[in-house]
Amino acid sequence: MLRSTCRRVNVAFAVREELSDKRLLVVTGKGGVGKTTLSAALAVQSAREGLRTLVCEVNTKERISQLLGKPEVGPDVTALDENLWAVDVRPQEAMREYALMLLKFESIYNAVFENRVVRYFLRFIPSLQELVLLGKILFHLKEKRSDGRWRFDRIIIDAPATGHAVTFFSVPQVILDTVPPGAMSDDATWMRDLLVDPKTTAVVLVSLPEDMPVNETIELHATLKNKVKMHPKLVVLNGFIPERFEASELSGLSPALHEVGQAHQARAALSAASLAKLKTLGVEVLTVPRLFTPEFGRAAVDQIAQRLGSAR
Repeated sequence: MLRSTCRRVNVAFAVREELSDKRLLVVTGKGGVGKTTLSAALAVQSAREGLRTLVCEVNTKERISQLLGKPEVGPDVTALDENLWAVDVRPQEAMREYALMLLKFESIYNAVFENRVVRYFLRFIPSLQELVLLGKILFHLKEKRSDGRWRFDRIIIDAPATGHAVTFFSVPQVILDTVPPGAMSDDATWMRDLLVDPKTTAVVLVSLPEDMPVNETIELHATLKNKVKMHPKLVVLNGFIPERFEASELSGLSPALHEVGQAHQARAALSAASLAKLKTLGVEVLTVPRLFTPEFGRAAVDQIAQRLGSAR
């Protein structure tokens, strides 16, 4: 009954040292593994540590502000808490910002990019939409305040899931391979350099103790590392179930309890096998227990964020 009426909460208990000095954290994994929850908790904890933090969702139904009990933020950078901002990066608004960065004057933008014929041909420039989405996010990483300090000390990207993530973060290199030298290729160069810089950027892969998510995580790790040249630093294994019983302890139980105990042990065995498989990647793996709560909102995220910083 508990399983059918309560939502699974994905919780991480410690932010590992691999992430502590990185300005850009990319959180990705198979859809449904809890990456948005982890992104929200990482952002809250980062802000609590005094870092000016921006958390970005990419062209999706915005959820992080809802998780934090705030109104929807939309495409504009919006303050949620002290040291914490959020934005939902969308193609149309990102295109406008990107074009204005290149052209400098809004009148030129209106004359060029609002022209119906030009907009038609822009659809055929390879990966342009992904480039402007990524460009907007990474532009914020480079922004400075009037006193010379970074506008944001850390940016956390709640990135697209698995295959789309590979396409998304491959875009700068695709542009460099297909577009002649110019403003667009210059921007693609600095975007690529930021993404592949291990001193700046770390990838957090999120998985569940199930065959398909684990296999996708292993494939994603290899693709990001070898093809995109990005650096996965941490794997978060959500929904981890530890062993609780010896086989002998189940023998004296009633049939109903015996069945429940066997089911638990089966999931625990799958969790242990998933952990062992992920450890072969050679990066830190953080196991995260499967918990239940009748309502998941700001209080739960705050608890997760507190635990994220408890073992720093």
